[in-house]
Amino acid sequence: MKVYDTTQIRNLAIVGHGHSGKTSLVSALLYATGAVNRLGRVDDGTAVTDSDPEEHERKISIACGLAQFEHGGVKINLVDTPGYGDFIGEARAGIRAADTVVSVVHGVSGPQVQTLRTWRWAEQEGLAGAFVVNLLDRERADFGKVVSSLQETFARGAVPLAIPIGAEHEFVGVVNLLDMKAYLRPAEGAATGKVEAIPAGMEGAAKAARAALVEMVAEADEALMETFFANGDLDDAALRDGLKKSVAARQIFPVFPASAAHVVGIQALLEAIAAVFPSPAALPARIGKHAETGAEIACAADAAAPLALQVFKTISDQFGTLTLARVFSGTLKHDSNVNNASRNTSTRFGHLLALRGREQTAVEEIKAGDIVAAAKLKDVHTGDSLGDKNRPVVFPPIPFPEAIISFAISAKNKGEDEKIAAAIHRLGEEDLTIHFYHHPETGDQLLSGMGTEHVRVTVSKMQKRFGVEAVLRPPRIPYRETIKKKAETTARHKKQTGGHGQFAECKISLEPLPHGGGYEFVDDIFGGSISQNYRPSVDKGIQESARRGYLAGYPVVDIRVTLLDGKEHAVDSSDMAFKIAGSMAFKEAMALCAPTLLEPVMHVSVAAPEEYMGDLMGDLSSRRGRVQGMEAQNGMQVIKAQVPMAEMLEYASTLKSITSDRGVYTMAFSHYEEIPTQFQERVIAEARAAREAESKA
Repeated sequence: MKVYDTTQIRNLAIVGHGHSGKTSLVSALLYATGAVNRLGRVDDGTAVTDSDPEEHERKISIACGLAQFEHGGVKINLVDTPGYGDFIGEARAGIRAADTVVSVVHGVSGPQVQTLRTWRWAEQEGLAGAFVVNLLDRERADFGKVVSSLQETFARGAVPLAIPIGAEHEFVGVVNLLDMKAYLRPAEGAATGKVEAIPAGMEGAAKAARAALVEMVAEADEALMETFFANGDLDDAALRDGLKKSVAARQIFPVFPASAAHVVGIQALLEAIAAVFPSPAALPARIGKHAETGAEIACAADAAAPLALQVFKTISDQFGTLTLARVFSGTLKHDSNVNNASRNTSTRFGHLLALRGREQTAVEEIKAGDIVAAAKLKDVHTGDSLGDKNRPVVFPPIPFPEAIISFAISAKNKGEDEKIAAAIHRLGEEDLTIHFYHHPETGDQLLSGMGTEHVRVTVSKMQKRFGVEAVLRPPRIPYRETIKKKAETTARHKKQTGGHGQFAECKISLEPLPHGGGYEFVDDIFGGSISQNYRPSVDKGIQESARRGYLAGYPVVDIRVTLLDGKEHAVDSSDMAFKIAGSMAFKEAMALCAPTLLEPVMHVSVAAPEEYMGDLMGDLSSRRGRVQGMEAQNGMQVIKAQVPMAEMLEYASTLKSITSDRGVYTMAFSHYEEIPTQFQERVIAEARAAREAESKA
């Protein structure tokens, strides 16, 4: 395969909300350039970048897909990313590999929540941006309305580089404002359509749109502004040069009309990608830090500079791993040994590969700015920085979003728990938004992810790739127990057996501490009613009993225990006797101290369009939630609330249903508070039933 210079490369992350047609757009771009001989479709499982069986089954993208092809003398790397909220972490990885983030926007619905989210990520990375308004052949699709929304929501620099010919079912082509020609819809079975003069009746609209584009480009450059004032226009060369600079500087964000399913608008988009989208050399150097000194290092996209690259995706299956990396500087050659600055190890890049979905093509070398794949690299993981050992650069880690939902997971077949751990570890190499851990209080093995579907897909992958079947269930809630008043009690442990007996007596007081007070033991004995060496045993017995709980088997917290008095026997007393006496005294005192249950309460933030606010607040209230406030943020409304964890276990599916998948939420632990009495009885009954079931098993 041809080796491309840095200026000949374009790296695009295709992002956006679910069902906006991102994968269809990638398929159309590949088809229009002749990279594939038929138009791939998501519904029939032929889309090039949807190669996982899980994607075919669910008809959505669940992982980054890479497709590389050539057009207009440049190599275009497309990173197709999921838009479904459960898999949006993949988009965060794909953005790290890109220079331009292309947001695909629904022609009817306009910008949605994942459009906003990925826009912020692109902004954080300092990348160029563009918009493709897709599905303009749909009923009620409105290009002008969507463009206005983009300008209001994101930037006034969101300006069309093409305008549609016709609307809805009569959307038959676009006018390319760069060359002022009409690019028409291809005939059935054709990859490209005719290029003609602007249709009669559209000249005025096309001239007005080009004038708006020219004015925006001139506004971003003083020299061009002078030319514009002098001549009232910019010639084609000046317009393209100005656009190149403005797009790279995030001053202008080109907008394109399209219907990917019918390959409409694709040619104009391709021309713009080659002509005005930035190459890696046109963007600022990527900043990393020296692995040893911590000093900042600017890695410019220069093929002659020391090598520096970062892994943004790992694909793992039963046959091994495939590593995808972005080369930020230098040149990576076939069969070269490369230093892993993140782990202070070395690895050999055997075969270098260019990917087009599952199709792999061997390459001899990859220059700065390009994207490469390599198989079976040793001890290399997503986020790792590799390069020249004489300049060990570590790039910032990819900030993946936090998991928001957890399920308890267990093996369907006995004896396969270790296989589950091994399989999830392998899957965790390619998806850093899943987490597997043991909850020390509930004893559950928990699998956490970005949503219900995310966790279920992970379990399905375990079965299909590694032959391990698992069962999911809602996790146990880590409730706590505490007390509401003070009491004193005396407990005696006395047991006579052959030889030495057992004797211990202790008097304690038990009182509540403020929330968060934990556990406190106070030795308040004056004199020697209990020997000093036995007193820690009383404390130990109380702590063990507190961990086992009193009402429902949950740890008792926020208490102070004071040891007041006691008795011992010269022969029959022992550490064990006082430990048992302490435990007995604690249980008796708990019965007198108005025990109660505490539940974890979460900080919840829900973002969605304003039209859903009433339903969302009503739903949160029905979950015993307390709404703290609401604010506008990037064109969305954000609700802040505190909601008990027990009420949020299945919230992801409810949010999707209420908002038609246009809402997202985040959740983090806030504090513990008392459960209302009417709910306590249910929790206690369920806990007792669970203990009985475990004892019978």
